[in-house]
Amino acid sequence: MRWLRPLAVTALCASIAACSTSPTGRSQLLLMSDSELNEMGRQAFTQYQQELPTAGQASHRYVQCIADAIVAVLPAAQQQLDWQIRVFESEQPNAFALPGGYMGVNTGMLDIATSQDQLASVVGHEIGHVLANHANERASTKSATSLGLSVISSTSGMQSAGGQQLMGVLGMGAQYGIVLPFSRAHESEADVIGLNLMAQAGFDPRESVTLWENMQAASGGGAPPEWMSTHPGQGQRIQGLQGNMDQALAIYEQARSNGRTPNCPRP
Repeated sequence: MRWLRPLAVTALCASIAACSTSPTGRSQLLLMSDSELNEMGRQAFTQYQQELPTAGQASHRYVQCIADAIVAVLPAAQQQLDWQIRVFESEQPNAFALPGGYMGVNTGMLDIATSQDQLASVVGHEIGHVLANHANERASTKSATSLGLSVISSTSGMQSAGGQQLMGVLGMGAQYGIVLPFSRAHESEADVIGLNLMAQAGFDPRESVTLWENMQAASGGGAPPEWMSTHPGQGQRIQGLQGNMDQALAIYEQARSNGRTPNCPRP
């Protein structure tokens, strides 16, 4: 269809102007500057700390110990980020990462992750999001998608009732066909990056599978269909981790032989 050409051209031009590669070799569209995103991350993290109650010092020391061990194996340039991690009082088993190295872990996640190795899987995953510039890519993809749809909507004939109905379908198609799949790709990629990072730091990568088995047992079903979710299914995540486990175990054994034996006491 001819009216699809502006969207294709817009995407192609954006890709040529700001094409990058993720740590796993996947092509990325990055339109925003690191400094701009890092400042946004800092402001959001400050707001989180003002609005959400934080856990006690024992929980913070525990999570900080794990984060420090993983940050220590990052390349020197990436260690220079202002890595900060906080524990927030919330029963929801969740964690998040913001541009600039700001991370949060809910106390509910500490109930699911029953060992330092399982929690290292969570922290490594969140650090993986930051290293792979997923926030930049997600924002850039949404921006490019919105621009493309805007170009289409101004095309002759698209202001009619039928045209507006088609735009609604296109918007839904963009959401489920572009934005959400990118989010799922980010989650799977962060799983792989985090798996290798925790292994490099001397945490047992096999415990990443145990973590997701715990999550699966605790969820009790009720998740939305995978094609409407920003995250892969838990079974799919376990399969992805197991598919990369041989390499991670080799990294882990090398790290242990090099004296990387983290010991972070659980509160």
